[in-house]
Amino acid sequence: MKLKQYLNYPIVLFMLVLFFSCKQEQVNLPPPNIVWLVSEDNSMHYLKMFNENGVETPNLENLAAEGLVYTHAFSNAAVCSAARSTIISGLYGPHLASHYHRKIEKVSMPQEVKMFPAYLKKAGYYTTNNSKEDYNIIKSNNVWDDSSKKASWRNREEGQPFFHVYNSGITHEGSLHFNKETFENKKTTTSLESFKIQPNHPNTELFKYTNALYRDKIVEMDTRMGEVINQLKEDGLYDSTFIFYYGDHGGVLPGSKGYLYETGLHVPMLVHVPENYKNLVNNKLGSEVEGFVSFVDLAPTVLNLAGVEIPEALDGKPFLGENITAEEINNRDETFSYADRFDEKYDMVRAIRKGKYKYIRNYQPFNYDGLMNNYRYKQLAYKEWAKLYKEGELNDVQAAFFKPKKTEMLFNVESDPYETNNLAENKEFETVLLQLRNNLNKHLLKMPDLSFYPEHFLINNAFDNPIKFGQEHKEAISKYMQIADLSLLDFDAVKQQINEALNSKDPWERYWGIIVCSNFGEKANEFTSKLKEIANSDVEPINKVRALEYMGLFLNENTLGKIAQVLYKSNDTAEALLILNSMVLLTDNEFGYKENYNFELLSKKITRNQDIKNRIEYLSNK
Repeated sequence: MKLKQYLNYPIVLFMLVLFFSCKQEQVNLPPPNIVWLVSEDNSMHYLKMFNENGVETPNLENLAAEGLVYTHAFSNAAVCSAARSTIISGLYGPHLASHYHRKIEKVSMPQEVKMFPAYLKKAGYYTTNNSKEDYNIIKSNNVWDDSSKKASWRNREEGQPFFHVYNSGITHEGSLHFNKETFENKKTTTSLESFKIQPNHPNTELFKYTNALYRDKIVEMDTRMGEVINQLKEDGLYDSTFIFYYGDHGGVLPGSKGYLYETGLHVPMLVHVPENYKNLVNNKLGSEVEGFVSFVDLAPTVLNLAGVEIPEALDGKPFLGENITAEEINNRDETFSYADRFDEKYDMVRAIRKGKYKYIRNYQPFNYDGLMNNYRYKQLAYKEWAKLYKEGELNDVQAAFFKPKKTEMLFNVESDPYETNNLAENKEFETVLLQLRNNLNKHLLKMPDLSFYPEHFLINNAFDNPIKFGQEHKEAISKYMQIADLSLLDFDAVKQQINEALNSKDPWERYWGIIVCSNFGEKANEFTSKLKEIANSDVEPINKVRALEYMGLFLNENTLGKIAQVLYKSNDTAEALLILNSMVLLTDNEFGYKENYNFELLSKKITRNQDIKNRIEYLSNK
């Protein structure tokens, strides 16, 4: 039957008029409001709606009933400033050199990209942040209308759409810096028997108490989030506002925050979809989204929901909007993450998770996870963990935190969620290993990853325009990657290439050649004479230190005094901090070298830095 024949029926005509009038009303709607509810230091492992071992969070659960739950949401970094810098820029940290925590210097945004709220503001949004920023990036004046503890959507012009970020610090790591008196006298609301201790932790009363107190804080956080949600309802905004909840990176139980394990990266995330804007979402409401989303995707997602053009230079992809299908989202199965310096502790780790498999590449595996980090070890559970290791009271899984890592690690995180069984050397998984290794290298080269230069070199040479620097030095970075990857091959097969790197005119080829020697350990002893030559005469101070570090690690030579002589001559804070990392490494655990230092010889510029102070205090007390 033709359309004009249908129009003879009054009821059909009425329905058509109603349909087209509703469509017209949708078209005329203003852009949606968008609110982020952000809790600090929470991985998904401790909320029951994501994990059976967690606690109930009724306000967040109610919010999710009218929206979407993202079961595979990930921070790209495992610490606040690096994670938040990725979010605000829409760029991976190693792409922008914004991933060092805490910052020594702030890096510049590239000319072709702004912090994403600036685009919203230009489009007419009222942009507010209450109130944590913690960016490692220089912020322009056009990002926030208000970023303060008083920031609120209530201060906007009448009818103006808004983007508002609310940050809760209730669950921050500092909340677990309780003392012995608190442990002995203050009871927790959460029962110490209501959850399981993860297998890489010792099952002690202190670890149980720390777990329980952390869960108490999560319940408290949920209450506060409920208050903000109720404010939106009171203001009549609930049905016109997308409300995101997520943790700003992983949790703070030992071995989580600051590490590229799932407990440091896999965050809870959900989105309330407002009644008035259901047309912008193609997933079934009240359902779980299995597809992978990462923090680098948040900026383009918000811009997409707001109807703002997404800059091509962003690294992420939107995961909400009427142009994003549920099928496409659920086919996403990969996330990329990175870790370098956390406070005074250096390392260089990259990771890819694809589906159920997690690949971790440790570029400096001798920098073991439990290496001294002052802020981490303010937590009594960390102290007890280290003490039990020294006393030989841990099993192999629990003790791994204090031992050198494998250069490559591969885990099935569905069957092994706490990443205790490394499959990298299992021939059955060789195909998976090679695929993920290749995927990781594609990520690193595409950016390219600036961390193949030491931090101090980047600060002095790249921080004014890091994206441009990366493109201009892409060929050199590719070469450094190739040298670093010699660690993955048979030593006898790559000896000649290591020798070429150690004798290169490029100081950073030498740098990676030395690190490869340390990765091979005693196998590389045949390069001892060359390493000693570098230790004595290399023009780059950090190369001298890396060679001396090798001698301490694998030749049983106490080189702390010689490393200290290089330190005393440094006038660069980041360089000095990297040198001090080697000194702490040779001082701790199995090495236990001793030295009397004269830190008065250090320049005043360097000793003003708090991380430097922490390292000096630690070494002085040893």
